[in-house]
Amino acid sequence: MTTDPREQRFRDLMSAFPTGVAVVTGMHPDGTPRGMTCSSVTSVTLRPPTLLVCLRVGSSTLEAVSAQGGFAVNLLHDGARHAAEVFSSAVADRFRQVSWRTSASGMPRLDEDAFAVAECQVSGLLTVGDKAVVFGEVRHVEQVDGAPLLYVHRRFTPGPLTRLS
Repeated sequence: MTTDPREQRFRDLMSAFPTGVAVVTGMHPDGTPRGMTCSSVTSVTLRPPTLLVCLRVGSSTLEAVSAQGGFAVNLLHDGARHAAEVFSSAVADRFRQVSWRTSASGMPRLDEDAFAVAECQVSGLLTVGDKAVVFGEVRHVEQVDGAPLLYVHRRFTPGPLTRLS
């Protein structure tokens, strides 16, 4: 199999772009929580408030999000590197490694590792290559003061920013 040289250059380009770190979670139809670390989270529009996440096609997280019709975006704080690493690994039961709870709307939430959580209802899904672009209308947001965990040059790093009042 020949690898297109553009792929590595593209990976290098995107690794130089600092981004926040989120864990996208959903509840599988069998009642177990699923989740994955995701750096592809973007606001789309304010009316209605909508964001998008990119999830790997074939992942159990995408299966849970699609089946439940909703997901939570847990924005990790600068002390949550462990959670980011757990949810980006191949660990079978990631939720045993972190503290979590089920929200009133049935979403798995990482309250101890997140400084902000947005609960979303799926409003669209588009497959592009090996990713599913999932659009979510934001139904509920909770946020506390905190500095974000960032990802840049293929490393997690504490963010220098805190919420300004």
